[in-house]
Order: sequence, then C-alpha cells, then structure tokens
Amino acid sequence: MYNTRPLQVINAVAPIRICDIGGWTDTWFAGHGTILNLGVYPYVEVQIALFPRTARHDRITLHAENYGDRYVIDPAQSIVPRHPLLEAAIAELPPPAELAIELTIHSEVPAGCSTGTSAAVCVALIGALDALTPGRLTAHEIAYAAHRVETQRLGLQSGIQDQLCSAYGGVNFIEMYTYPTASVSPIQIPNTTWWELERRLALIFLGRAHSSSDVHEQVIAGLEAEGGSSPQLVPLRTAARAARDALYAADFSAFGRAMAENTAAQRALHPALVGPDAERVIAIAREYGAVGWKVNGAGGDGGSVTLLCESSTSDKRRMLRAIAAADPLYQPIPIYLSRTGLRVWHA
Repeated sequence: MYNTRPLQVINAVAPIRICDIGGWTDTWFAGHGTILNLGVYPYVEVQIALFPRTARHDRITLHAENYGDRYVIDPAQSIVPRHPLLEAAIAELPPPAELAIELTIHSEVPAGCSTGTSAAVCVALIGALDALTPGRLTAHEIAYAAHRVETQRLGLQSGIQDQLCSAYGGVNFIEMYTYPTASVSPIQIPNTTWWELERRLALIFLGRAHSSSDVHEQVIAGLEAEGGSSPQLVPLRTAARAARDALYAADFSAFGRAMAENTAAQRALHPALVGPDAERVIAIAREYGAVGWKVNGAGGDGGSVTLLCESSTSDKRRMLRAIAAADPLYQPIPIYLSRTGLRVWHA
C-alpha cells in the first residue's frame, strides 16, 4: 500500500433510472422513439484520488467496492478484464500519462436491478475522468460517451435513455429522431407536484439480478424484422407522451395508467417480459390501491418494479410491508427524485 497523500480528490455522483415509460423504443432496431423516465437516488458514486506519476509504480488502481475487488489495471497487457464495463470506460477517456490514479466505485443499488445502474456507473466514471483534463464535456456528450462504451467497446445491446437520464437527472422526456440522435426535454413541474410524485413512488427489487436472455433476443429479432414502424412499438411511444402530459397536469391517476399501459405493451412483446415475481408484486400493489406499475428496463426474470401508490401514505406503508412479507427476496429500495444529473467536484 502507498502512503503518499493525493494531490487532489475528484468526486462524481450520478442517479439511476426508474419508470422508463417508452423503453424499447430508444434502440437501434426501433429507429426512433419516445421515452419518459425518472432519475432517482441512490446515486452511483465515483471517487478518483490523484497522485504524481513519479510517486507511484502503478498508474491505475481500481477499487470496485461492491465486489470487494481492488486491483491494478495495466492497459498494455491484453488480458481478460475483471470488470469489463469499468475498464472499458477508463479506456474511453484514459487519465493523463503524468498522473497515477486510484478509482473507487460504489452503488447502493443491488446488481441487476434493471434501473440503468451500468449506465450510471459509466456516466459517473467518465464525468470524473473528464475532470482530469482541460475543458469539459456537456451532459449530452458524457451520455453518448457512456453509450459508446456499452455498444461499441463491449458490443452490448443498449438503448440511449439510461445514459441520458443519468447525465441529466430529474424527469425527462426524450425524443429519439433517428438512432441514436435524441433531444432531452426536462419536465419542469411545480414543487408540490414533484413532492407528491416522489411520495407516491416505490421501487421493489425482486431479489434476483436481471440479465438479458433468449427472450430478449427473440423480441429484438421480431422487432428488427418489422422495423421502426412495428405496431408493437406504438403503444410504448404513446404511453410516454401520456405520462408527460399527466405530469404537466398533475394527474397521478393518468400517470399511473400510462405506467400500466406500458407494462401491458411489454407483456404483449413477449409474455415472459413481465415475469411471475413482477406479476405477484403488481397484484399485491393493486390490492392496496396502487394506481400504476412499471416493470423496469426491458423486463424479464428478476429486476425490479416501480409502483405508483394512491394518496394514502398509510396504504403505501401497508403495501410495502405486504410485499416484503410475500417473499423474503422482495426488497423495497428507498428512492428520492434527483433534481440534478451527473455532479462532479474537486475536494
């Protein structure tokens, strides 16, 4: 271990994404799309300690705190990366040669929660690395750099909305004109509407990590064959617009309907996109008066569900207790709407 005090410490935080209404339409096979999503706390946290290169033998040390994994990255060695996403993000925006760095990354969100955590990790990491060089990337540029990491460097399937949500934060209406070009319109609502939306929301982790599966490949293959004009994508885009209009009108019942209609449209893409655990949680939520439910991300086994409760706070608490009692794996995760997206500062 080194005892040298760092020259400087850079901190970055980025929110995760929930309630991605219109998801699936922000992809290459959809061509164009319309999405509304919510950036929420708990954030992904990145901290970079900077040292003079002359004081350190190892140039890049990575501490993936959630995994209890700390190791040295040597870009010159062509070995299989231990954490591909993290190492690819560093390769996208490498630190200056005259510096040695220690990178620490942490998230309170369970892995595989289907809340865009990998995108938030990339956004926070690239935002922090960007602070090591003169000039600054915009939120939009950082989002697209993070998207390149997943799609080009790692060859993964990824829409654009998770990165944009993490970079911008808040409530966003995203219009993708031609993949991947999109505009982001932050939804400006009164504080009372913001507070009420935040109070009514609940995030339930289903206890098992979500991962892409053969079901997703089947859906992608079908949508690719039909193209951006696929009738199956229409209700998803429509739900996003309805959700936007509902928030501007402070109509939470209408917002809940948009969430439920989006989940029904996911189910229509393939029944397995709304798994049995999600169906069970939704059924319990409905018993306690919930007005909306959205299977987060692309859907499938595991992952999480966003719920929108009725006006009674007591009913919400009773609902959360009932969900937790239904299965020891079901885990309510405290969330708060994030008014800002990526934040980077020097300590």
